Amino acid sequence: MNNWIEALIVLVVLTNLRLLGTSRLIACIRIVAFQGILLGVLPLLFHANDLTLRVMLQAAASTFTKGVVFPWLLSRAVREADVRRELEPIIGYTSSLLIGCVLLGTALYVGWRLPLPGTASTPFMVPAALFTMMVGLFTIVARRKALTQVLGYLAMENGIYTFGLAFAEKEPLLVEMGILLDVFVAVFVMGITIYHINREFDHIDTDQLSSLKD
Repeated sequence: MNNWIEALIVLVVLTNLRLLGTSRLIACIRIVAFQGILLGVLPLLFHANDLTLRVMLQAAASTFTKGVVFPWLLSRAVREADVRRELEPIIGYTSSLLIGCVLLGTALYVGWRLPLPGTASTPFMVPAALFTMMVGLFTIVARRKALTQVLGYLAMENGIYTFGLAFAEKEPLLVEMGILLDVFVAVFVMGITIYHINREFDHIDTDQLSSLKD
């Protein structure tokens, strides 16, 4: 079963690199959605020999929310804003991929040397989680569109979720659903914010908001 877990972790890493190198917003939404689905399946693989109702509910809720609800909300925001690409990122896409490779190496180095309680199911779990969080933070900083920054926030949450799967497999279902609900509310509010920014200023470039004056 570890082989399947490691295969999914490799796919998560590839989705991060793909996110860094893609300018089309719809493609970015689909990438983050696919990443959410992969992470939703992971609990089922971790508990393949002792599946419980709690684990199945966790996997179903996570997969449905990240793979269906969030992409629908964000795709609707793209249509409302009538923006298709991130044309002028703060850091270009080639440079972003090179930085992504550096971040991956850093995540591997830190993840394998970080003293942590317990034992992860696979040694690649923590580096993948750290890499996903780094990519999310980098996307927030290196992109101008508010929608792309929302996707960076979701990638960060995916990294936190992955880290939790590695070391907190026994947390109560109520806590898990509470975290998922917080993320849902955040994405919903961000979608409304993007809509209002576009309606008032005809763009969703966050760097231009600094030039507003009374």
